[in-house]
Amino acid sequence: MFFDSHAHFHHTHDPAEIIKRAVAVGVTRILAVGGSPELEKGALRAHAVAPEHVCIALGFDRDQAGKIGKEDLTSFVSRLDSLNLCALGETGLDYHHAPNTRAAQLTLFAEMIALARGRELPLIIHTRDAEDDTLAVLAEGFAQSPAQGVVHCFTGGIPFARKCLDRGLYISLSGIVTFRNADALREVAAYVPMDRLLIETDSPFLAPVPKRGKDNEPAFLTHTAECVAKCRGIPVSLLAEATRANAEELLGPAPRGLNPFLQP
Repeated sequence: MFFDSHAHFHHTHDPAEIIKRAVAVGVTRILAVGGSPELEKGALRAHAVAPEHVCIALGFDRDQAGKIGKEDLTSFVSRLDSLNLCALGETGLDYHHAPNTRAAQLTLFAEMIALARGRELPLIIHTRDAEDDTLAVLAEGFAQSPAQGVVHCFTGGIPFARKCLDRGLYISLSGIVTFRNADALREVAAYVPMDRLLIETDSPFLAPVPKRGKDNEPAFLTHTAECVAKCRGIPVSLLAEATRANAEELLGPAPRGLNPFLQP
């Protein structure tokens, strides 16, 4: 059984069919991730449809930097107790798409880290072209304690992976690892310790080979898993078991109860 540690549902008003297809191939747990008002609505819809399969992470991502004010943050905090989150995010830094908002991104990221620490929630971290700043803000926000969270859709090399691991973070690999030009990332897939590795789709983005050109979805996680397992020289079943256990260690165990999508 697989755990998709990062998926979005903002692109559909009916996530039930997507979730059913995932469950049918063994992807029985999914983290539905927010980061903006649109992404939040999608995550909440998916959770409402299948709470047995879908847990949620909400917060403010780097593209919200400069758009939200103290009132927005206060309103979000006031709703936290009713949201039953298993993580905060996604959040982080992206200087590839928006280098001009660097200062605002740094401030927002630090606020999300403080909120995660105060609520004892792990962070879903986005970082692109901002490795040094990401590590610096994490080091300040968590002081000498290990950071709680995962660098999702990891695209860095082994040196950055080593630093993230040293900070206490998990590393999650997406369908990018299957791409033809991703040899360096496949080296990371073999390098990361088994007990610190997660896998994800980041759907509807980044569909893996052989699904390129299609909207990604959690059911396609199996292709990423096959690639990562091959990189490590292990059976896919072992990778599925380990990455699911890691995700549940970070995000929480599966809820008890009947599984409506597996009933006859």
